[in-house]
Amino acid sequence: MTIPAKPDVRPACPHFSSGPTAKRPGFSLDQLQTAAFGRSHRAKDAKAKLKEAIDRTKDILNLPADYRVAIVPASDTGAVEMCMWSMLGAKPVDIFAWESFGLDWVTDAQKQLKLTDCEIHTGDYGVLPAFEKARDDADIVFTWNGTTSGVRVDNHDWIKPNPDRVVICDATSAVFAQDIPFEKLDVITYSWQKVLGGEAAHGMLILSPNAVKRLETYTPDRPLPKIFRMTSGGKLNEALFEGATINTPSMLAVEDYLKALDWAEEVGGLKGLKARSDKSLAILEDWVARTGWIEFLCADKATRSNTGVTFKITDPRVAKLDTAEQEAFVKKMVTLIEKEGAGFDFNSYAKAPPGLRIWVGSTVEPSDVEKLLPWLDWAFATVSAELQDA
Repeated sequence: MTIPAKPDVRPACPHFSSGPTAKRPGFSLDQLQTAAFGRSHRAKDAKAKLKEAIDRTKDILNLPADYRVAIVPASDTGAVEMCMWSMLGAKPVDIFAWESFGLDWVTDAQKQLKLTDCEIHTGDYGVLPAFEKARDDADIVFTWNGTTSGVRVDNHDWIKPNPDRVVICDATSAVFAQDIPFEKLDVITYSWQKVLGGEAAHGMLILSPNAVKRLETYTPDRPLPKIFRMTSGGKLNEALFEGATINTPSMLAVEDYLKALDWAEEVGGLKGLKARSDKSLAILEDWVARTGWIEFLCADKATRSNTGVTFKITDPRVAKLDTAEQEAFVKKMVTLIEKEGAGFDFNSYAKAPPGLRIWVGSTVEPSDVEKLLPWLDWAFATVSAELQDA
């Protein structure tokens, strides 16, 4: 194989990590000087910023008017956990998982909550599970976009309306990038550090009236830590959804989220954000179509993620290697490109099959995705030559 010349054009922003993700174009720390520094998060000015973050989230996402939004501790993970621990156990539960984080919710349900009537439906990395197995009378837990597998839900017909159950959706790498039928979901969670490139540690929790009903009518037979408690005296803690957070938030991170929402509105809101991710995915699809050594881990275009895009190396010289050798091959590729400052953190998730995972959420410029691709071709050819010489 002839090694192509090293590219001489680098992405303006070489950050392709799947979380924390690239900051929005034009980001500067100077933009955060308006943060409520040194103020109590219960002070009028600080609480107003928290409420603004909640209200603008509802507006940009076009949430149903009667859905509630709160800022909660421990990122998306905390938001999912507090609902699983507070709501599950009242009815049978179906959990659908096809990647690492979805499998974490399986572990919680089976080994921690020890739910007695819990059916698990899994799919391998790159494919969805059998959603048609969902029971109409069971609570549901699933991820909308498999962050580590590059696979997203492509339809919601399998979610049948039932006011007596709750549907919990971990949507952290899908919100602000994909079309989500919020009206069919009772719990939607995400973190600031995914599609909008915000800072970590804070989770967003969205509840339907049905989820509120569950919280007010069901008391689980288990202790709940303070950061999981959403009710008081059998009633929803409404203050939580008005900006009174359970624990102390970072007002610096809040300000960054508000500025990210400003940027989201500037690029066309939800429609504009999705278009940016779709454009980057199209660039990757064109590249794969003309490149012989790589394929998408998700073969089905309809279910392929437009945020965390995953790949497998199909060149016969690499495909025949064992898993550890393939991981070493990919690591050499990534290291070469990182040393050149042309791309960072785009190797596959540790528990996923060896390969690449390139984040193309809306804060990533499609032009930077284009500039990364020659570097990938160069790195593959360079490391492949070492295999040939060995």
